[in-house]
Amino acid sequence: MTSPDAEPTSLYTAREPIFPRRVKGAFRTMKWWIMAVTLGIYYLTPWIRWDRGPNLPDQAVLVDLANRRFFFFTIEIWPHEFYFVAGLLIMAGLGLFLFTSAAGRVWCGYACPQTVWTDLYILVERWVEGDRNARIRLHRQGWDGEKIRKRALKWTLWLLIGLATGGAWIFYFTDAPTLAADLVQGTAHPVAYLTMLILTLTTFAFGGFAREQICIYACPWPRIQAAMMDEDTLTIAYRDWRGEPRGKLHQGEVAEGQGDCIDCMACVNVCPMGIDIRNGQQLACITCGLCIDACNDTMDRIGKPRDLIGYMALTDEVRERAGQTPKSVWSHVFRLRTVLYTVLWAGVGIGLVVALFLRSEIDVNVSPVRNPTFVTLSDGTIRNTYDIRLRNKSGSDETYSISVTSEAGLVLRLEGSADALVRVPANETLQQRVYVEAAPGSAAAVADRTELRLWVADTGSTARVHHDTVFNGKGQ
Repeated sequence: MTSPDAEPTSLYTAREPIFPRRVKGAFRTMKWWIMAVTLGIYYLTPWIRWDRGPNLPDQAVLVDLANRRFFFFTIEIWPHEFYFVAGLLIMAGLGLFLFTSAAGRVWCGYACPQTVWTDLYILVERWVEGDRNARIRLHRQGWDGEKIRKRALKWTLWLLIGLATGGAWIFYFTDAPTLAADLVQGTAHPVAYLTMLILTLTTFAFGGFAREQICIYACPWPRIQAAMMDEDTLTIAYRDWRGEPRGKLHQGEVAEGQGDCIDCMACVNVCPMGIDIRNGQQLACITCGLCIDACNDTMDRIGKPRDLIGYMALTDEVRERAGQTPKSVWSHVFRLRTVLYTVLWAGVGIGLVVALFLRSEIDVNVSPVRNPTFVTLSDGTIRNTYDIRLRNKSGSDETYSISVTSEAGLVLRLEGSADALVRVPANETLQQRVYVEAAPGSAAAVADRTELRLWVADTGSTARVHHDTVFNGKGQ
């Protein structure tokens, strides 16, 4: 029994700072390239110019909230076309499932924004304070002149990166050169400054201090990934049957009965999550591959075979332990589960492309006026009223003709127009009231409901769309 005077056991453990050591190798090089490409895309994309004409913005990628449109080079998405955005989100989710099923947490290890910006912050930290041992020494020493100088320089560079991150984000929502000038002159909207401040501070905190804590505690994906992986998923593992029993070994030495692992701790020292992969799969592992580079470098120096730590599936582990040749990488990548994800992903993508090419530059929405459902004129004519919303997506002012087709011989009239023509300004929506009339005693007048089709055609091109609705008569 615990004594009542004993100190209660704390369930909280303070974070131990992690100082990853510099490493060279194929995976580290690939991460550098991915970081450069992704950051380049993020920071530079808002500055790409794209001429769309006098009535449209010249920014290649723009989320125009004021006018409720999204521009992506030649593509223009309107609010009612949000299904394109939903389709892209579905494709992103299916792509994440696909890559996780094939190769584990490759998204987390290589392309996740938290990983990319943390890599950038560690690069700055290493440049200012030195490699692992120098950073550990600086962390442990008191606040003298050297520590204050290096920390101030490091934090200043981190804040500048965070400021550029927040600035790049808001440039996606308005014209980048104009907003940049307004920001410098102090005339930008307060929301722009507030957004930049929030993103600057969160990038500074997440990339500089929280780091692996975000991946372990804040991100839900480590818990979800288990459902996406199976025994054929490639993931990073330690070949303990080859490495154990481990022990110290120097170049040129031979130790009988000892495994290939010399317990140099290189795999632990380079890990940005601070884990030991030799202890098996762990929730914190982001499969970044740096431990593979570190271990391979050690194996090269002591003259042992590479890939003591490497990508491997559980089915390969069983085969390798038995001395058999593991299956090929492609047999793990292309299997029923991943093929199914690929088919679904491609199906959504093809559907979006087809919908993109089939959509018209005219968008029409018809709302019948139901109060009352019909009006009887003085000469016995039955009239129905419709409100038509016309959206011109062509980028120039257009004139549209409105007509009706029906087997009942209905007549169409436009409110405020004698020739059934409507002019709609570029990139705007116009509401037009339309009257459809049936002559006294005609089939449509005496019937309860009559099918009809309203047509909207661009007089300056072949663009033409229709909307099916009904005409309400007196009934019997």
